Amino acid sequence: MRKLPSLKIGRLEINPPFILGGMGVRITNYSLTAAVANLGMAGTIASVGLCDRKTKSEQYASASNAALIKEIRSARKLTNGGIGVNIMAALTNYEELARTAAKENVDYIIVGAGLPLDLPRLTKGSTAALIPIVSSVRAAEIIMKKWQNKYNRLPDAFIVEGALAGGHLGYNLKEIAVWNKNSLANLCKGIMSLCKAVEKKTGHHIPVIAAGGLYDGEDIAKMLKIGVEGVQLATRFIATDECSVPDKIKQALIKAKKDDLVIINSPVGMPGRVLKNKFVKRILRGEKIKVDCPYHCLKTCIPETAPFCIAEALVNAYEGDFDNGIIMPGSNAYKIKEIVPVKELVDTLVNETVHYLNLKE
Repeated sequence: MRKLPSLKIGRLEINPPFILGGMGVRITNYSLTAAVANLGMAGTIASVGLCDRKTKSEQYASASNAALIKEIRSARKLTNGGIGVNIMAALTNYEELARTAAKENVDYIIVGAGLPLDLPRLTKGSTAALIPIVSSVRAAEIIMKKWQNKYNRLPDAFIVEGALAGGHLGYNLKEIAVWNKNSLANLCKGIMSLCKAVEKKTGHHIPVIAAGGLYDGEDIAKMLKIGVEGVQLATRFIATDECSVPDKIKQALIKAKKDDLVIINSPVGMPGRVLKNKFVKRILRGEKIKVDCPYHCLKTCIPETAPFCIAEALVNAYEGDFDNGIIMPGSNAYKIKEIVPVKELVDTLVNETVHYLNLKE
């Protein structure tokens, strides 16, 4: 296979320069993570929602840590490739999960759904690369300034996520409405400019990784051409043989039309892109769905007033109860028409990217 330029982050050299985006609940588990890592990509375990839903509230944090450790070690048994963890800063047990991932010596830790201003403190002594997800130049500036002043450290990379992503979005509804096909490229250029200025002053290189709505090699090539060093991909990997979600979920993606992808307000306090189904239609009608919350897993969620429990909805979907669940794919999910092995998907993405970059053998 013709090779693309490598993405270098910390101790990792990633080729193809693709990171598997963390997808909860339990979508990017150890098996899918290992499958992509074995092909040279970086495989990411999503740390949210890993423990059994029957876990008692007082055991939630410890059970979540134990489940994350099990996922990391299970992945390590299957691959020598790059393995990382995605953690939401909005989780009430965010700090415990960050410490656990660091102690397990993962290759990198990605943090989104909030600014990880104290991540270097939580991972002190670890060799893991630290990668914040940002949606604005301002967010990147704030993180770099805080880390530099307080910890004498800078991020090892930035993932720049646009409004066409799946899951929770770092934008308001007005910003999402005006997002266009050039917006991600323009945002990446702004953050690359910021990172180059910091590198000039400090000598520390910060790769920029584009994410959000990237579907095929043409999309990837467009981003690499502007100077990003890698991309994060997620939704397409749901429709692979190695992804452990029920076939019902994969078939729902394959059957989806463009209009089936809608934005809702999540109890996390951010908009989220979801695939329309019976449950989502109830939410869109303004129906309040009973919340029986034993954990208070999200800092920003107020169970008494929350319109629904997103954790329960995500777990329901993963367990096959799609009528009472939610899946949160990217904006181009409707283009997926078949389920393929991970290797076939990665080979296709690489060959398409090579073609659009006009690279030679």
